[in-house]
Order: sequence, then C-alpha cells, then structure tokens
Amino acid sequence: MIGISDIEAAAQRITGHVVRTPTVPSPGLGALLGVPVTAKLELLQRTGSFKARGATARLLSLSEAERAAGVVAVSGGNHGVALAVMAAALDVKATVVMPRTAPARSLALAEEAGASVRLTDGMDSAFELVTRLRDEGLTLVHPFDDPVVIAGQGTVGLELAEDAGELTDVVVSVGGGGLIAGVAVALRARRPGVRVWGVETEGAEAMSGALRAGGPVPVPLSSLVTTLSAPAVAQLTYDHVSALVEDVLVVPDRDAVRGCLDLADHAKVWAEPAAGCLLPAARQVAARAGAGARIGLVVCGGNTAPRELLGWAERFGLL
Repeated sequence: MIGISDIEAAAQRITGHVVRTPTVPSPGLGALLGVPVTAKLELLQRTGSFKARGATARLLSLSEAERAAGVVAVSGGNHGVALAVMAAALDVKATVVMPRTAPARSLALAEEAGASVRLTDGMDSAFELVTRLRDEGLTLVHPFDDPVVIAGQGTVGLELAEDAGELTDVVVSVGGGGLIAGVAVALRARRPGVRVWGVETEGAEAMSGALRAGGPVPVPLSSLVTTLSAPAVAQLTYDHVSALVEDVLVVPDRDAVRGCLDLADHAKVWAEPAAGCLLPAARQVAARAGAGARIGLVVCGGNTAPRELLGWAERFGLL
C-alpha cells in the first residue's frame, strides 16, 4: 500500500502541470442535504477531471526507454483524455483504447490531443486489447492498478485536507478505485477522524462486489456511467479500500442523473453522472452519520455534454 510520503512526492512532482482545484463550502448543497457540505471541484481540473493528476504523475516517472516506446491506456473516457492531453504536453506518444460507448466528447478530445484512439465493443474487450498492446511494447499507464497513479490521485485528498473546514465524512466516486484509495490514504494521515465513503452505480459495482467476495472479482457491466465501469478492481485498490474506507454504497443510474441536475441547480456546477451519484450517497451518509455530520464531496469530473445529460434525464422522466 502507498503512504502519505508517496502522495506528498506526487504533489511535488505534478505541481505546475495540474490545477490546485477549489475546495469550497456549498450553501446550496447544504440546504439540499440538510447538513454542511464542502465540495472539492475536480471538474475544474485540466481535462475536466481528477484523472490528469495520476496520468501526469505516471508520465513524469517514465524512464527514457518507456518514453521512447510510447504509452497506452484503457479508459471509459476521462483517463484516456487525461493521458492524451498530458502526454501531448510532455511530448510522449499516446494510444488510448476506449469502448464505443464512451462519451463522444471524450473520443474527440483524445483524438484532438494527438493520441491514436482504438475502439472496442465494450470495456471487457478494451482491457483485453490494452493488454495486448502492452505486450507488444507500449508502456501501460493503468487507470488504477498503479501505485504512482494512485499517489497522483491522492493529491486530491491532500488538498482537501489542507483546504477544507471541519469535516466528518467524505464521499468519493469509485470506478476501479484509484481515486478513493489515494484520497483515503491522504485523509487517514492528515485527518484521521474523517470517515471515507465510496459510491458506485448499479451495473458498475466492481468494488462493492469485491468487498462482498473478499477480493477482486469480475462483474457484469450495465451502467450508463462508463467512467465508473471497471470490469474488476485491482488487488491494490481493493486492499486500500477494504482497510481504509467505511463502506461503498450503490445507487441507481437514475439517481446519479438526478444528482447531476441537483448539482447544476443547487451548486451551480455542471457535473457528469460519475459525480452526480455523490448526492444520493451523501443523503445516506448523512442519515448514518447523524447529528453533527459535515460532508465533503469530491466532485470528480464534468465531462458530459448537455445533449447526453438531457437525454438521460428525459429517459428517466426527470424533466
């Protein structure tokens, strides 16, 4: 498992390459949830999500041979965009493998950054292809099964610990678990009394499935939230979450989309469903934490086009 020194080293390495995003109290979300709420606005990060942190940390740690080989990543959207953009900035050739269901905007952004984009029929086949490309000589920048990437994502928690007021609970979205693993390590070191909670959407339950099984297991994927749709978590992220996280909650896609609308209405931020799922989970956390709860939300990304979000909202009868 990584430690706080790994996260501190990653923070020093990526300074100047990524944004120190705002950590702000949200009176609107506080009124909505009935408890004080602080939001860490990672949707204002470079490339629109926290993924720029881990990608940058890994790219800056490459050897000369790895740089020369070029890098490859598998992604439901945000990690691929982050790697494509940051690799271009650091003059490293990148290949990004995405499922055809990935957001059209993510595909376009990765291509515009100069990456070679390879499409597959689903996330399972995307992971299979990226493994083959790694075996052919490209350097894999894994979205979560990499201690350097996890340390980079952990800088979110480091900044939250430094910038937020009093907190009792922090809610973090979970795909493969890299973000919540890093955030949990940072908060355990800097704010040991704060509980960390994860949230997944139904049909993207890799971490909650692993916790029930006692270790990583393959899970069927059906959630519309492709950015949370890992076919399995890694042993590395499972170990961090099982040791440091209070629980991983699961919410329906409909509630995640409703959460996006609530974030726009009450917090005045445009978030993707991977962040929208925080709000229904935060309601559960507030009920379990009881009186005195003060909740932090890691608003992980905002890479959803208006047409996509409004289409989902119409499908679920939310408009």
